[in-house]
Amino acid sequence: MTLTEEQLIQIRRDLHQIPEIGMEEFETQKYLLNVIQNFNQDYLEIKTWKTGILVHVNGENSEHTIGYRTDIDGLPVQEQTGLPYASKNEGKMHACGHDIHMSVALGLLSFFSENKPKTNMTFIFQPAEENKSGGMQLYNSGAMDEWMPDEIYGLHDNPQLNAGVIGCCQGTLFAGTCEIHIKFIGKSGHAAFPHDANDMVVAGAQFVNQIQTIVSRNVDPIESGVVTLGHFSAGTTGNVIAGQCQIDGTIRALTQENNLKIQKRVREIALGIAQSFGCEVEIDLHQGGYYPVENDPKITKIFMDYMQNAKDVDFVETRPAMTGEDFGYLLSKIPGTMFWLGVQSPYSLHSEFLAPKEEAIQIGVTEIRDFLQYRMNLIYDVIK
Repeated sequence: MTLTEEQLIQIRRDLHQIPEIGMEEFETQKYLLNVIQNFNQDYLEIKTWKTGILVHVNGENSEHTIGYRTDIDGLPVQEQTGLPYASKNEGKMHACGHDIHMSVALGLLSFFSENKPKTNMTFIFQPAEENKSGGMQLYNSGAMDEWMPDEIYGLHDNPQLNAGVIGCCQGTLFAGTCEIHIKFIGKSGHAAFPHDANDMVVAGAQFVNQIQTIVSRNVDPIESGVVTLGHFSAGTTGNVIAGQCQIDGTIRALTQENNLKIQKRVREIALGIAQSFGCEVEIDLHQGGYYPVENDPKITKIFMDYMQNAKDVDFVETRPAMTGEDFGYLLSKIPGTMFWLGVQSPYSLHSEFLAPKEEAIQIGVTEIRDFLQYRMNLIYDVIK
């Protein structure tokens, strides 16, 4: 069966009620498998990997495989929308719109299960996008190898765009990210005897100040980078010198080269502070699979040209965003494109009030389906 708009909206609402954190998406996986197994199975092969699902669609020609990826996890956010189909899982919510992503993917898969594609397709229902680099884990596991795409596509919903609008850009769509975890270890003591202690509040403060120069003095002004320190914890009370200081933050950069350059400077500054204050330092810079989402130039040009000229598509060329997405890891291995689907909401991604407009689902399915068929025809003509 090909899913109707009414069915897609109901699926989205069902999924919205059962958000689960990365690598814990057991109920989500069960629900998705139930939907997929009700499709026509003539062209489909299905297998699971941890809490994810891979579905291979056997096309008319097996020399080329197009991949389509959706993420399936939720966030540790307490929903406040008041919707009748709000999350039933305390402290968890599809606050990033992955319920929209999954619904669109199921709509596409249902169509190609009934209409044999010109080339092979691999649908990837990927866990743990938000917290555990699920894309990198899946790719490195080898589970994709037999159905490895030659090119890959994926969307992210965008509350700032009108429902159904497609947005994309050449180059980087999302930044690469890296977590910063720094711990300075000195010596605590009485506030009246600072010479007998080694104050880590002062050391941490110097680190915070010096970090501010990385983007302004080490990053090309034409390029972009962000270093944000969002957590600083030291000491227990006002008259005790702190012997330890914990600082946590994030790096954002539009190229992997810049991300690594910023990581290097963060590490050098932390080591320099430790040396100058005669203290120890523990440095944990964790990027995982959150590489920049760098769209392939050739494939993205085909995608953007099609969307700009398609009669019923509202397309906008967007600017890069400093948000992160582990689809960047897959794009570092497989040429492809990530794009926006507008869902029009006054609230941002990750907000406890996010309520996407559901009419975007069917519009997205139609627009992406038509593009994929167009793309397959181009490939098929070359193969023939």
